This record gives sequence, C-alpha cells and structure tokens, in this order.
Amino acid sequence: MPADVRVKICGLTRPQDIDAVVAAEAGYGGFVFFPKSPRNLSALQARPLALSVPPGLARVGLFVDPDDAFLDAVLAEVPLDILQLHGKESPERVQALRARHGLPVMKAVGVADEADLAALTTYGRVADMLLVDAKPPKNAHLPGGNGLAFDWRLIAGRRWPVPWMLAGGLTPANVAEAIALTGAKQVDVSSGVESAPGVKQADLIARFASAARG
Repeated sequence: MPADVRVKICGLTRPQDIDAVVAAEAGYGGFVFFPKSPRNLSALQARPLALSVPPGLARVGLFVDPDDAFLDAVLAEVPLDILQLHGKESPERVQALRARHGLPVMKAVGVADEADLAALTTYGRVADMLLVDAKPPKNAHLPGGNGLAFDWRLIAGRRWPVPWMLAGGLTPANVAEAIALTGAKQVDVSSGVESAPGVKQADLIARFASAARG
C-alpha cells in the first residue's frame, strides 16, 4: 500500500475533530454547509474551526447547489482553501464558481454503474479535482455521507484529466481494499469514522488514516 495516499476527513464539527485530523496527518479537513446534513455548520460555527487549522491541512467547504449569496456569505466568514460541490451543479456552474471565488473546485460525481462514468470525464475538464462517490439512493435526503459504497472495479485503472479522490462507504476496515482495487491516491471519509451521525471518533480517524497508508 503506498504511503503517499492523502486522506480527507469530512464533516468536522468540533475542536477535538480538528485535533484528531491533525494527529492523523490527514491532507484535508471538510466542513459541511448543507442544512439537511447532521454535520451542517453555520458560517459562524465553522469560522473558529477553520481558523484553528494548521498549515498543511487543506480546508474544504462542502456545498450542495449553493447560490451566489450563500457562498459569498460563508466565504466572508470562513477561510476555505477548496470548494467541494456535491449537488447537481452543471459544468458551466463549476467554471463560474471557480472564476468568481478564485478557489480550486472539487466536483463530486455519484457512481452506481458504467453509465455514470461519462460525467467524470465531463467534469474533469472544468474542475480542479474529482470526488468519485457512491450515487445516493433515489429516496436519500443527502447527496453524500450515506455510508454507501459502489463497485470499485468500475473505476479500476481509469484516469481523468485532473486528480481524483475516492469516497462512498469507506471505513478503517475496507479502505485498504478500496485503494488496492482502484489505485486511488486520495480517499475521503465521513460516516465511516463516526460513532453516530455527525459525531467523529478520534480513534477511528487514526485507524482510517493508518489503514489508508498501509
């Protein structure tokens, strides 16, 4: 297992979550700005957490089909390094937000079968990074963070125009297998390191990062 795998822990809500992510030497820490999520933060809640992040840990803001006013309001308060778009944003919207805010954009694309892979190529032309996630079920309230995996063999050996990150149902128990099957250099976890929705566990974060790096 390559030691250069970068880990993203998403859905941080408490100061001790930041401490755990830093201790695990993760590359990214994610903050969720989506009211339906159990990990949702207001800009005022996220601000002190983002300000406490040390250099070397990229601060990612997760948004779902945000309008300009909402994004402007969050970014006025919260220092973020990367915008993660997890909704139905069009390629044109991705380009517009990159230009408007001057920040790299990571676009999440849900995958359930072969037909979903074309969107990765499309978004790979306009985003700075791709998040290859499990497509949520039709009745799901959340676009991600559902603890679901997809058939990792679908993307084995595939490459896109920009770096990509694997997400969807990853846990300390299966992340090494997922990396081995897909060749992922970056992995993202949220519910897989929680004791309850939105409640991160430091020991699980440490175990996940260790397993990802082999």
